[in-house]
Amino acid sequence: MLSAWRIGQLKNMTRRTKIVATLGPATDDPKVLDKLIEAGVDVVRVNFSHGKPGEHKERAERVRNRARAHGRQVGILADLQGPKIRIERFKKGKVELQEGKQFTLDAGCDSEEGTRHCVGISYKQLPEEVSRGDTLLLDDGRIVLWVEEVEGRRIVCKVVVGGFLSDRKGINRKGGGLSAPALTDKDREDIKLAAELRADYLAVSFPRTAADVNEARELLRAAGGHGEIIAKIERAEALDCIEEIIAASDAIMVARGDLGVEIGDAALPPVQKKLIYTAREMNKVVITATQMMESMIENHIPTRAEVFDVANAVLDGTDAVMLSAETAAGMHPEKAVTAMDRICQVAEKQPVVTRSEHRIDKEFNRIDEAIAMATMYTANHLPVAAIAALTESGSTPLWMSRISSGIPIYALTPHVETRRRVTLYRGVYPVSFQPTSSEAPQVNKEAVDELLRRGVVREGDLVIVTKGDLMGVHGGTNVMKILRVGEHAITTV
Repeated sequence: MLSAWRIGQLKNMTRRTKIVATLGPATDDPKVLDKLIEAGVDVVRVNFSHGKPGEHKERAERVRNRARAHGRQVGILADLQGPKIRIERFKKGKVELQEGKQFTLDAGCDSEEGTRHCVGISYKQLPEEVSRGDTLLLDDGRIVLWVEEVEGRRIVCKVVVGGFLSDRKGINRKGGGLSAPALTDKDREDIKLAAELRADYLAVSFPRTAADVNEARELLRAAGGHGEIIAKIERAEALDCIEEIIAASDAIMVARGDLGVEIGDAALPPVQKKLIYTAREMNKVVITATQMMESMIENHIPTRAEVFDVANAVLDGTDAVMLSAETAAGMHPEKAVTAMDRICQVAEKQPVVTRSEHRIDKEFNRIDEAIAMATMYTANHLPVAAIAALTESGSTPLWMSRISSGIPIYALTPHVETRRRVTLYRGVYPVSFQPTSSEAPQVNKEAVDELLRRGVVREGDLVIVTKGDLMGVHGGTNVMKILRVGEHAITTV
């Protein structure tokens, strides 16, 4: 009879790419949440752009309770709203803008008094940062305005691409360059909320420089939070210092909505590929997000284009793919996760996904990183069934996961924070493990026995175990052992 843990893992034990699903009204039903977990969700996203603090707390607690019931670890990603520059509201809900007509963005207009001629804006400094000839894109680029002139607090525009425009839609300037700070007053309060939620990851919206990432980390630590920091790459100017931003972050998110608007949709695919490659080269985690299966907000199945989109991100090496409104407000949340799971698994069978030359010509600065790289080289050249990485912080399995491979990496750790953190790492699976002895042979045996108990290795399999001579020391991994699983004993190869 299969254990609860084993049943809970069936959906994602063979899938290396992780799935992030956004929580919302559509997932508040516990039955729906159970289906998401059964479908294989690895991390849930709490979107601070919507909802109240109490709702976020309830959702986070509900996820952890239901994950525990399924014998699973599900990470929590808290996503800051950031300085989204928006229009204000219209008197009658929405207007139609006609091409060639004039339309004004007015920082002095009442926030509820918009008309088909004029609407207020949330970012009052916008008139100071645009000039004649600029192109402004509203509602993710669906409406295009050309700036004719700036008159005090009014930006007078000509409609280049018209259509219906409703309340609170976003504004971008083509090419980027707007200077709204990455962290707003609301974000600072929400960082405290993320600490209360014990969020495993905190996503920073619209960072321009590494300083924005560093500030968010300092605020989270000051609030008592221990989560990792994700930089959402969605500003054009962030690309000018992308390596510094990645270095300051624990992970990045390729947030293709605003980024695509600012740099243009045609430029987005090569930028996405470069971001995934650069993040992995720098030993950081990467999430690909935005409109991955948007048609499934209403439909039962994805479009062929969406299938290709998800598969290509997997082939490029993304750690995770993310669902937004598909699960937060969609009609078929669990079907969206199931479809994404299916696409990832098929894409991962392609040879390119299991081959890697990552850091093959590089020197290592740390012993634990060298052990991680040596382990993956060995595993890819022997018929190894699994890797058991005894870890405190999760760093060693993170480095291992940068190497393309089809071999599962099990992060064995007594720390629940570490187990939740590795839910985002490609090809890494969290395992609760506390050895009863400090003697190396006994620790090895207990580690392999744990994998045997969970049904992920069998008698005769080769297993690589990595650990530190000094148990409980962060960054102390300095041992790699190749073991063969036997009926009554473990034989060292």
